[in-house]
Amino acid sequence: MEKITGAQALMKSLLREGVDTIFGYPGGAIMPVYDALYDYKDSVRHVLVRHEQGAAHAAEGYSRLAGKPGVCMVTSGPGATNLVTGIADAMCDSIPIVCITGQVTGEALGTDAFQEAPIIGIVTPVTKWCYQITNAAEIPHIVAKAFHIATSGRKGPVLIDITKDAQFELCEYDDSIQTVMLKSKHDPYYQKKLKRAAALLNNAKRPYVLFGHGIALSKAESELAQFIEKGGFPAASTLLGLSSLPKSHQLYVGMLGMHGNYGPNKLTNKADVILAIGMRFDDRVTGKISAYAPQAKIIHVDIDYAELDKVIPAEVAIHADAKEFLAQLTPFIKSKNHSAWIGRFRKYDEEERKVVADAELYPKSGEIRMAEVVRLVSEKTKGRAVIVADVGQHQMVAARYYGFETPDSYITSGGLGTMGFALPASVGAKIAGPSREVIAIIGDGSFQMTLQELGTIMQEKLSIKIIILNNRHLGMVRQWQEMFFEERYSFVHMENPNFNKIADAYSIPNELVQDRRTLSPALERMLSAKGSYLLDVMVRRDENVFPMIASGAGVDEIRLT
Repeated sequence: MEKITGAQALMKSLLREGVDTIFGYPGGAIMPVYDALYDYKDSVRHVLVRHEQGAAHAAEGYSRLAGKPGVCMVTSGPGATNLVTGIADAMCDSIPIVCITGQVTGEALGTDAFQEAPIIGIVTPVTKWCYQITNAAEIPHIVAKAFHIATSGRKGPVLIDITKDAQFELCEYDDSIQTVMLKSKHDPYYQKKLKRAAALLNNAKRPYVLFGHGIALSKAESELAQFIEKGGFPAASTLLGLSSLPKSHQLYVGMLGMHGNYGPNKLTNKADVILAIGMRFDDRVTGKISAYAPQAKIIHVDIDYAELDKVIPAEVAIHADAKEFLAQLTPFIKSKNHSAWIGRFRKYDEEERKVVADAELYPKSGEIRMAEVVRLVSEKTKGRAVIVADVGQHQMVAARYYGFETPDSYITSGGLGTMGFALPASVGAKIAGPSREVIAIIGDGSFQMTLQELGTIMQEKLSIKIIILNNRHLGMVRQWQEMFFEERYSFVHMENPNFNKIADAYSIPNELVQDRRTLSPALERMLSAKGSYLLDVMVRRDENVFPMIASGAGVDEIRLT
């Protein structure tokens, strides 16, 4: 059998796994792999990011649209540690990414050699699995194992650290390598639980379906729609569940959570049976746990056994894949119409519209509102664009007011809440979905954390539309300081640079929007542009996002003002 270097074995192993794109940044300890990559330029697209954190976020954005792991590759030391935020973000949101880091030579390990960092010890708590390769012969098996772990069960990030000498070392490459994994044991009571869940839902007077990111990850969108349509069940989404069910669907009742819709939160504590599927009862959804749905029988379905009964005790806890479960449950569900129950949601919708939404969506005077920008974008794209949102007030406004109509249309950082996520994630999303309109909605604070990725967009000639909702503040922190810290605005005002000149420097067409009369035409020009485009939109400085559940309050204590 022909002998090749470890670096060549890595490239062959990645091709075997179907890798077509790598987001990376070269350096000394990964240089042998980059040398091998030079011979695969026609097979693998390498995207040179401007910061290693951007590589991890780009891999996340790619994974969300491609439906397979995104791959990022960096050098040792600071290159590896700069990935950690993106890895932790992927872990929180169950995003499969494969991270490859270079490492100092085996003989230098533990000597504090130049650019040595104990990356395995650092990322162990925030990866599904990580492994350090010191022998080139391990590479084919370890790569196969990494991709399997990243994509099986509850998806997530994995990391392979490869010493520099292992990259140079010769080894025999076996293309027929097979990695056999132990499968989780099947729940012997699964069928009994399935029928129990069906019985509870069939007999419920006020049934309620809560769905999360697990629907998108298991590609269960059609199964979810068929299930709720047969049972006539109202369905509400978590932040990461958005777009798995069209907002226009007659049974969709809104978004859960701290800045979710009024009705879905208020009526959580009125439901008698709740089916929670592909969601983990995050604290932003539950509010005060002791006050969460005390009257309801909970059916909790999750691919991660550890999530069951972890936060909210379940009447029926089912360890299952969302797609498989819904397909098996639906035949047991009776066709019903819960119109009176759904009508209660619609009454709350009307109250929210009168008190909150109308003023935000259709202001007649004053400064531009974030919501009216999102509304116009939604109308002009007919709810079919991919919205990549950063973290903060603009994230919640985009979630609330964009009319998602197609799956995989809302990409954001959920569990970790990573500012700086959107710009690099939009790079990965656009490469994975070149035919889709990708729009990054970013706050002025978040934008400045990773704005260097404009260089990646320029070099790759990507068509990404960027909207900065610029309120000259760290808006979400400012809102909390106003509401809960007696208006003691501690270091939240931002003196920003001229974002338009920055965009000019990266050869990205751009506009500054300060007047409501120019907003719609500017959005039209942005959307009709063939390449990337940046709009810096000056919005109201002291705008707050409502409804809101205060920290420590119950979901039914949600406030409209």
